[in-house]
Amino acid sequence: MLELRDVTVEFDGFRALDGVDLTVPEGELRFLIGPNGAGKTTLIDVITGLTRPAAGSVRFGGHDLVGRKEHQIVRLGVGRTFQTSVVFEELTVIENLDLAAGFRSPLWSLARRRKGVSEAVAEALARTGLEELAERSAGVLSHGQRQWLEIGMLLAQRPRLLLLDEPVAGMSKDERARTGELLTEIARDHTVVVVEHDMEFLRRHASTVTVLHEGKVLVEGSVEQVGADPRVQEVYLGRRKAEDVVGNRP
Repeated sequence: MLELRDVTVEFDGFRALDGVDLTVPEGELRFLIGPNGAGKTTLIDVITGLTRPAAGSVRFGGHDLVGRKEHQIVRLGVGRTFQTSVVFEELTVIENLDLAAGFRSPLWSLARRRKGVSEAVAEALARTGLEELAERSAGVLSHGQRQWLEIGMLLAQRPRLLLLDEPVAGMSKDERARTGELLTEIARDHTVVVVEHDMEFLRRHASTVTVLHEGKVLVEGSVEQVGADPRVQEVYLGRRKAEDVVGNRP
């Protein structure tokens, strides 16, 4: 599904990514963790075309992504969220979803009012649990609901790969639990990569974890393997946090 080989990114002499290799199989729920400045968001930026690497290759579904424009990568089936929400507050929930679902349509068609609800929008509403809020302005949604709407906007585009940057940051305990259920459900028929700092969330929902440190892949494996690795304990988790990640996994 997704394969990065020897990806290197430099900013004014600073090496943000240093020869990163990463393979994410189809249908996997992969978590990407690491300390601040490890290169997690830069890695997502490279995949989505926002940042062009100085070296290396990125392949998705048999397509080379390096050199393609962001909208071209979206059309290949790659969707992402950002740390800051990008929903249109003045539009309703369903209007946001409808706008996202129409990304393949000609610009002139986006200006006309559509009749009924498309299958893609209906599915996104149902999956995110926002049906009762369909006609509500996005500007009055709670933080968690806005995040679900943003995920729904990706789903409405029918992507094959979803890249989510800290989706539970700032959420309540109940919202984090609902988001975990949502991601697990989405991963049944999509490939999902999650950048996250919430270790409790990772412990409950991750299948495979990749740890970045100083622009390199430090270690990769199951939650148990990553939490028990002394390198991870030293540079990121700390021994007590590592034990918390591994110790009470359901």
